Amino acid sequence: MILMPGNSPESVRALKVAQNILGYRGLIAFLTLLSAFPAMSTDLYLPALPAMTHYFQASEYQINLSLTLFFIFFALSSLIWGPLSDQYGRKRILLAGMALYTGGAILCVLSLSNLQLVLCRCLQAAGGGAATTIATAIVKDEFQAKRRETILAMVQSMVVLAPAVAPVIGALLLRFTSWRGIFVTQAVFGVALFAGALVFTETLEDTATNSGSVAQTMGRLVTVLRNPRFTALLIMLSLLNIGSMAFISGSSYIYQNFYGLSTQMFSFYFALNALVMMAGPLVYLRLAARFTRYRIVTSGFGVFIVSGLLVSLLHGLGPWIFALALLPASLAFIGLRPPGTYLMLNQQTADSGSAASLITSMAMISGSIGVTLISFGMDNPALAVGMIDLSLGVLCGGAWLCLTHSRFLRSIRDT
Repeated sequence: MILMPGNSPESVRALKVAQNILGYRGLIAFLTLLSAFPAMSTDLYLPALPAMTHYFQASEYQINLSLTLFFIFFALSSLIWGPLSDQYGRKRILLAGMALYTGGAILCVLSLSNLQLVLCRCLQAAGGGAATTIATAIVKDEFQAKRRETILAMVQSMVVLAPAVAPVIGALLLRFTSWRGIFVTQAVFGVALFAGALVFTETLEDTATNSGSVAQTMGRLVTVLRNPRFTALLIMLSLLNIGSMAFISGSSYIYQNFYGLSTQMFSFYFALNALVMMAGPLVYLRLAARFTRYRIVTSGFGVFIVSGLLVSLLHGLGPWIFALALLPASLAFIGLRPPGTYLMLNQQTADSGSAASLITSMAMISGSIGVTLISFGMDNPALAVGMIDLSLGVLCGGAWLCLTHSRFLRSIRDT
């Protein structure tokens, strides 16, 4: 095994397959960028939406289709790339996905109508769906036990920073270029990750032994879903994305319309929440050194309930009170992602790509439900966020307690 500069022997030994070019740290950076794909593909161009509305002489609804359909196609394509990567290998599928994403971004730059832009965004999403899915599968391939959970925490702590930083970068780019420059940046991002995929060493062992038609390969999704422990955890833990996306999508309405704050103050409150979320996985790792995974996850659901209740009761006292009451739920949400993803992956000894596909797709679907729910509560979006978090804590936390105290998931209580 070749040791690359900057990689300790202990770090390199943690890899099942030697990454002779990327190295240990390079692989972590590569996985982080792949996992940040959704934010860099959507939040980066949010500041350009008004300019795009004016340029294409289209309604806000028509322009927002480029965002809505991106999420839909991203979720659907995630279900395809994972099973294919189980059969043909992570590297081949990742190269195909990044090529498709980059091509879609270039076509977005050249779009002459809103319809063309929307179609090209769908093409982008179809390729981008490979990124997060393959990143999760690679973590399962390369790392074992506690090390896997630590890597998930490291990667996801940085992923939370992307939605906060991307709009700022987008706004900065607009000072020097038009909305087309945003998509040029995305194309460069795609090229960089394509280059990373080229030097990445395949982590799926014995790809040559995998056989079967594409239809049979896609059928592995059903096989994974037939694992009741995986599916139960998938539903319970993925539904928490409803609360997170409800707040993110409604945050500007909450702080600017409901509380009457300026755009600058809104960005401050939003950044504060993002910084707290970024600390979530790190807080989890500290707690994991002293408490069992079961106790931490159980406590996380309890925090959701308490935070949702506080937001529901105290939101009328002002934006500071709302923000402080919401922070525990935000911290719990991102803090539960490393153990949640670990527990789900741990239910599967094979079909890691298919499992990663379902995890990614379910998160995107749940997030879209959150966006829809908050749109019905615009009369008092702050209260709506509190009620959503409270309901999720009670529903998912109750299901967690019931299932982990039954034979069904009793073994998780010892982890």
